[in-house]
Amino acid sequence: MESGDYTAESIQVLEGLQAVRKRPSMYIGSTDYRGLHHLVYEILDNAIDEAMGGYCHNIEITIYNDGSVSVRDDGRGIPTDMHPRYNRPAMEIVMSTLHAGGKFDKKSYQVSGGLHGVGLSVVNALSEWLNAIVWRNGREYALKFRKGTIEGGMKESEPSPELVNEDGSFSTGTMIRFKPDREIFPDTTFDSTSLETLFRELAYLNKGLRILFDDRRTGKKASFLYEGGIVDFVKFLNAAKTPLHPDPVFLSKTSDGVQVEVALQYTDSYNESIHTFVNNINTAEGGTHLVGFRAGLTRTINDYARNNNLLKEGAETLAGEDVREGLTAIVNLRVPEPQFEGQTKTKLGNSEVRGIVESAIYEQLSIYLDENPKPAASIIGKAILASQAREAARKARELTRRKGLLESGNLPGKLADCSEKDPAKCELFVVEGDSAGGSAKQGRNRATQAILPLRGKILNVEKSRLDKMLRNQGVRTLITAIGAGIGDEFDITKTRYHKIILMTDADIDGAHIRTLLLTFFYRHALQLIEAGYVYIAQPPLYKLKKGSNEQYVYSDRELEEKLKDMPGASLQRYKGLGEMNPEQLWSTTMNPETRIIKQVTIEDAVEAEMLFTTLMGDVVEPRRLFIQEHAAEVENLDV
Repeated sequence: MESGDYTAESIQVLEGLQAVRKRPSMYIGSTDYRGLHHLVYEILDNAIDEAMGGYCHNIEITIYNDGSVSVRDDGRGIPTDMHPRYNRPAMEIVMSTLHAGGKFDKKSYQVSGGLHGVGLSVVNALSEWLNAIVWRNGREYALKFRKGTIEGGMKESEPSPELVNEDGSFSTGTMIRFKPDREIFPDTTFDSTSLETLFRELAYLNKGLRILFDDRRTGKKASFLYEGGIVDFVKFLNAAKTPLHPDPVFLSKTSDGVQVEVALQYTDSYNESIHTFVNNINTAEGGTHLVGFRAGLTRTINDYARNNNLLKEGAETLAGEDVREGLTAIVNLRVPEPQFEGQTKTKLGNSEVRGIVESAIYEQLSIYLDENPKPAASIIGKAILASQAREAARKARELTRRKGLLESGNLPGKLADCSEKDPAKCELFVVEGDSAGGSAKQGRNRATQAILPLRGKILNVEKSRLDKMLRNQGVRTLITAIGAGIGDEFDITKTRYHKIILMTDADIDGAHIRTLLLTFFYRHALQLIEAGYVYIAQPPLYKLKKGSNEQYVYSDRELEEKLKDMPGASLQRYKGLGEMNPEQLWSTTMNPETRIIKQVTIEDAVEAEMLFTTLMGDVVEPRRLFIQEHAAEVENLDV
């Protein structure tokens, strides 16, 4: 059967649809924010699989005012003929039977993402209602479901005139519209920003695919189409950086059915930014393809440097971290039988892929470097500087270690530690200024809460290598207090506190200090964020007082509401933590029973990378544009 022969026989049923509504987390991971948005991802996966097969060129996603979402594509359309074994329309089987789909036999789809037939039926089971329309064979087919149960049979009719092409043929495709069930999901409000990020990512990974997004709740529309594919993706990521060579390098090779695409570009940044994808799935935990890419890159650059006498005689081989400094890369694979592992199933486990990627990089990048000596010299020069800086950092680390400056046994004098020794029970408040630090030390729970006052603003690590960081007292103090080390010696098991709470003033300076601290954690202690150890304190902005009634207010929006209930109340604006006495600071910001703290998470690594580069990097124009675009969203701005 040809890959284009997508019929009812392509649909294989592995088991019936059972217990999805009873145990939704088994199928979509959770029923919170992530689980809700996963419903869209699952429907979208089917359209993307059609695009990867070359059958789909346009996808339209619409969010309606009633909270429902539709995904429409111009692919081949789900098969609607009768299944020879089950004597039901294939479209009905796909929608209502778990593990029914066209992705198992590898004839209808050479590669695919998604949950192999789980997607449509699970979304159906978890929706208040779901409507499906297929355009195929010059006809329109429709099915309706309520909470996974079919309402009537498949309806067949003439397609609308808009589907008739100029040559008299009919357009094909599928549209799924569903409304998440409030009995399953506590919050059914879709976040357009995170969805836009996904759509942009998918458009980059599938060059020539147009994705249209229409959020009718706000009237916002967006279109994503990138003819340059992942090369455009790298340019997008580097918009706020200074490249060392004008155009990203594009490498591609197919071996043993595995398609490898890589786009890379070096910048004057000190950080690496590598994002990997397999069959359009963001493999955030890496895997064998990332290992192969790193090995191939290190080998290629070392061989080129030696063969062209760019390394001094007797010089050490360039390390992997040296050749990756300042690198932005997208590694995009199509794998026929991907094996995913890791906690969130986003780590590629196929052992054969490592060698395929490594040899592809070595072969293709070697050709590029030989043919482009000027960019090659810039890349090698950058790596050599990184190697020298790494050696300087090693010496700085040895010096600080010899002086005991990074040893947790020699804790900084400003740290007021807690008496509890179990890190899981301990909290570290990183506090802006000595005044607030003094109040926090007096008001804290001494058993479990440690206080580290920071004087002034710590170093912007976005613009600094490790050797310069280690010469900065503020950064050293923070590293020492946390106890996990830094660089290649970082060990999360040595972390002394499982809650590190950033507590800064509710003004512009406080926000800047918080951003500097978050930049440090994102660039040099990312594991602490991934483990859920980093938090942001939410001190009150105002105190309302009327008679004996005192209330603390944490946002301008909340203030408006409270003032309706307390007209005539006196209002005190807190601009700094130091304005509160120890009792007030404890009750509003530090007491676990009453405080508000926000856990720092990274929902999207690409978005986080862009944000930190834009806000904290050297290039001014992207930062100015970002501020202009988002200024209206800022609350509590002091001018």
